[in-house]
Amino acid sequence: GVASPWSYRKGLADFVRLRAELSEELYVIVLVGLTHNQIRSLPTGILGISRTQSVQELAAFYSAADVFVNPTYEDNYPTVNLEATACGTPVVTYRTGGSPEAVTSETGIVVEQGDIAGLSNAIQAIEGKRKGFFRDICRAHAEESFDKWKCFHRYIDLYNTILDR
Repeated sequence: GVASPWSYRKGLADFVRLRAELSEELYVIVLVGLTHNQIRSLPTGILGISRTQSVQELAAFYSAADVFVNPTYEDNYPTVNLEATACGTPVVTYRTGGSPEAVTSETGIVVEQGDIAGLSNAIQAIEGKRKGFFRDICRAHAEESFDKWKCFHRYIDLYNTILDR
């Protein structure tokens, strides 16, 4: 998970609950963007990393993950979902605001808010697929749907269509 700042609304407590659902032998939970106090208070089995200002470092975190989990309770259109997908990492997220809009059935799984068992099941379902299955699909989706130049041209086309009416 990645957030800054981390709080209840970003799903920090849900990651703590998720830790109890997943095998510590099979899964490592890594949270990026925590304060030093939050890192000290994490339970065993959750690795906390303080906020980074490096785009390259953040991209490396996303790319190293097998699954990106975003249990947000309040978000419009979270860029963390877009960033993870752009790095080839499938997303598991709550059905919150615009969060599901960035996820397709090929690039991740959406579960209901607060459904910790649903998060766990989604993570395991993604992990059960062939390694690397998602990388190319996620990258292709990000390039098609989130590329700023393609989006810019789509907006211009839309505005021109509206103006022509």
